[in-house]
This record gives sequence, structure tokens and C-alpha cells, in this order.
Amino acid sequence: GLIWLDAHGDMNSAVSSPSGNIHGMPLSCLLGDGAEPLVSIGQRRPALDVEDVVILGVRAIDTAEASLIRASGVKTMTMRDLDSYGMQRVMEESLEHLGQCSRLHISFDVDFLDPGIAPGVGTRVRGGPNYREAHLAMELLADTGRVTSVDVVELNPCLDLENATASL
Repeated sequence: GLIWLDAHGDMNSAVSSPSGNIHGMPLSCLLGDGAEPLVSIGQRRPALDVEDVVILGVRAIDTAEASLIRASGVKTMTMRDLDSYGMQRVMEESLEHLGQCSRLHISFDVDFLDPGIAPGVGTRVRGGPNYREAHLAMELLADTGRVTSVDVVELNPCLDLENATASL
């Protein structure tokens, strides 16, 4: 299973992306939609099944990408969901959705966090989780005993302020 902690959905395609930035497309490639060299890079195609993915914390999605996410059926918990229900409930629902997965990978894009505490990212989006909310999410994930891997992406030391993001 995959929990995608990110301000962005990263499910654009070369056709739908307004910017054309490939870093806005990795999740769509993992789900089998994208450039052939990327969608066929692993042994399995698609690399992931939609029911084994949760996108959490998104708050900057363009119209075309929103349509792609809805059409894909990927479980998506926005910042509005986090604000409305709280981190604990959102994490419990996400983990319940992934209950069939004995192992979890966590993709932690640093822009998932509010730029007030993590300014060292290339695509800052206000309104993300604070330190305690993000820490609780990671504690709840650790408590499952199912997390086998984590990636931390998008940290840009050149944009950081007094090493705040790296220290965080």
C-alpha cells in the first residue's frame, strides 16, 4: 500500500499538466498512465492498484488533475478533510482503506507541511499540516507496524530559511 502525503496530487499526465513538469506526474505513472518508459519501469504494470493508494493532505490541484483523480478512484483525503475531521480520524480512515495491505510505503513530500514550518520546498502551498499534526500522522503510521519504507522528497536546501526545513 502507498500513502502519498503531498500538497499536490501528482496525477497529471503530459496531456493534462498545465506546467508540463514531470514531477507532477509520478503517481499517475505508478498507476499505469504516463510515458511508456516510466509506466513500464518495474516488473509489474501498473506498479500499483488504485485501491492500494491513499492521497493525503492535497490542497493544490488544477481542474484537469482533479478530474483525473476522481476518475481513477484513488482514495483522496484533502486538507479540508483534515481540517474537518482531524488528523487522527483521517489517518484511521486511510489505514482502514489500506487494511488489505500488509506493508505500507509512505511518500512524504515536504510540501505536505505548511510552508510556515517548512519553507525549503520548490512549490510552497499555504494551509498544510503543522508540526504536531504531521508528527501524529507519522506516529499513527509507525504504530501499525506495517511501514516498510519511506521516501522524503522535494526538500530544497537552497530555498530553506536558516535550515528550518532540514531540521524539522
